[in-house]
Amino acid sequence: MNRNTQEWLHQLLWLADCLSRPTFRNLTDTFEGWASRRGLLRQIQRLEAEQLIESPGATLEKKIYRLTNTGRLAALGGREPEAYWNRRWDGRWRLVVFDLPEAKNKVRVRLRRFLQEQYFGYLQNSVWITPDPLDPMAKILQQFTEDVESLILLEAHQCGGESNAAIVQGAWEFERINCLYSEYLETLEQLSRMDAEGSLSTREWDRWSRRERSSWFEIMESDPLLPRSLLPVDYLGVKAWEARKQAARVLVRRLVKR
Repeated sequence: MNRNTQEWLHQLLWLADCLSRPTFRNLTDTFEGWASRRGLLRQIQRLEAEQLIESPGATLEKKIYRLTNTGRLAALGGREPEAYWNRRWDGRWRLVVFDLPEAKNKVRVRLRRFLQEQYFGYLQNSVWITPDPLDPMAKILQQFTEDVESLILLEAHQCGGESNAAIVQGAWEFERINCLYSEYLETLEQLSRMDAEGSLSTREWDRWSRRERSSWFEIMESDPLLPRSLLPVDYLGVKAWEARKQAARVLVRRLVKR
């Protein structure tokens, strides 16, 4: 997905009704007139073809566009935080342990990159951990090597008195993640200030939405979105998510007023 598509979906999501089965329509003019002025008709047709947006309307002017589930996830950065936080954890950790020789350095780099992309935490460079079952990706992991002396997948629970909180802090960079959330909360506060001052012009909205999108996507690339029972006590993710939904309501009210 290219940057322009991702950005447009993200703005579409922001202007939807509180992030729940979002819809988008022009409230002051015909949709065709609005879309034509902005040159978005071709973009809209492409997004429909990719099943990122949908509309039951028979004609363009009567259409009410809304994000599909696929489109909504794309606008959120690929994951829906609440669904991840609310997933059940069975109390067992899954580990990927590997010791690839120097001759397979490229394979080792690809493996680490893959584990990072899947939001594994790392206890050591060759010991990676997740609370989620490995079944969905076991075949992919085994493609890196079939030698159990080089790579092995394990299910385990601690037996030396280590707490889950200590494991989480050791495996993921939650200090950095919280810094990202703090910056994001400040970005949302900027929106509230501009709204209170009545200074949220179209240009300001465009600048602000770009900052918000960039900040949010950086968070989604970093936060493993662990089950609630494993979240650090000072974790700012849930607070930021609630603030994000509140900011969406502010934007919806302003859109309706216009």
